[in-house]
Amino acid sequence: MITKDMSITDIVFDFPEVMPVFQKYGMGCVGCMAARFEDLNQGAEVHGIDADQLVADLNAAVDIDNPNV
Repeated sequence: MITKDMSITDIVFDFPEVMPVFQKYGMGCVGCMAARFEDLNQGAEVHGIDADQLVADLNAAVDIDNPNV
């Protein structure tokens, strides 16, 4: 399960299937140096994104690809 306090880099590394979600929100997280230091909540705030909705969408992407998560 993805949470707001997780590092963006860790999320992308552990759940690569979420990349389209980050792209949908306009977050180029893989190439961003700040992604190494920011948690998801901080990244969402910088981009003006509702962190709760982002987390829900990220977890939905993980659940689709990994129904046992």
